[in-house]
Amino acid sequence: MQRIKIEHTTIYRYSSPVELGEHTLHLRPREGHDIRIESSALAISPAFDIQWQRDVYGNSVAHVRFSAKADVLEIVSSVTVEQYEPAVIERLPLTAEAENFPFSYAPMEQIDLVPYQTAAFPEHNERLADWIAESCPDGRQIGTMDLLTGLNRRVADELKYVVRNEPGVQPPDVTLTRGAGSCRDMATLFIEACRRCGLASRFVSGYLVSSAAVEDLATTHAWAEVYLPGAGWRGFDSTSGQLVGADHIAVAVHRHPEAIPPVSGTFFGPVEPKPKMTVKVDVAHL
Repeated sequence: MQRIKIEHTTIYRYSSPVELGEHTLHLRPREGHDIRIESSALAISPAFDIQWQRDVYGNSVAHVRFSAKADVLEIVSSVTVEQYEPAVIERLPLTAEAENFPFSYAPMEQIDLVPYQTAAFPEHNERLADWIAESCPDGRQIGTMDLLTGLNRRVADELKYVVRNEPGVQPPDVTLTRGAGSCRDMATLFIEACRRCGLASRFVSGYLVSSAAVEDLATTHAWAEVYLPGAGWRGFDSTSGQLVGADHIAVAVHRHPEAIPPVSGTFFGPVEPKPKMTVKVDVAHL
C-alpha cells in the first residue's frame, strides 16, 4: 500500500470582473478495491454553492455555481489517497476464449459494452483502417494481449508527444496526419483502434504519480481502458506505450474522450482579451 497526496490548482484570470456560469469538476479520484480516499478538500474562490453527484459512469462530479462577479477564479483540490494497486501485471488473467483475437463477449456483457465499441469520431478515422491493418491483418488470428500491447506501443513509438492546451481531442486521422498529439489524443487514437477491432474501450482522465516514463509529461494525464473477459477493465497508457499500474490514479471514465475535462464551465463578459488559465498539479508519495 502507498499513500499519495495530489494537489491540483486551476486559476482563471479575466481582464475585468465577469459573471461566472456553472462549472463542472472532475477532480475526485475513483474509489474501489484498489484505491481509497483518506482525505479530500476543495477550496474555491469566489463564494460558491456546490452539489455533488455520481454520474452514469460512477464518477464523482461536482457542479459549482457562483453568485458574485469576479476577475479571478481559483479552484484548489487537495486529496490524499491510499493506493493498493500492485505493480503492472504483464500477463492478465484472461479467460480461455479471450486469449486470442478475435473473440466474442458474453451476451449479458455485450448489451452494456455496445457504447464502448462505437466510434467516437466515425467521420474522422479514414486512415485508421490502414494503420490497424499493419498490426492485425484481416483473417489472421493473433494473441489478444499481443494485439493490444502492439497497438499501444505503436502509438507511443510512431507519434510525438506534445503539450496541447487547446480544449477537446484530435480525431484519429488528424493525429495520424500530424504524427503528434497530447496524451488525450494518443489515448483517443488507441481507443478508436480498439473499437474498430470490436474491443470495448473507454477514456480515462486522472493523474500520473511518476512521469519518469514520459519525458516532460505533466501529472494530469489521460489513458485508455479495454474490457477483457477474465481481467475486467485494464489500462493502457499510449503516451508511454506501457500497461497502467500503480502510478496511475483514475479520476473519471467515459465512452467519449471529450466528456470529462478536470474543470469546465462558462463565463459572461468580454471575450477579448482571452482569460489566462494556469494549472499546477503536485503529486507526491507520503
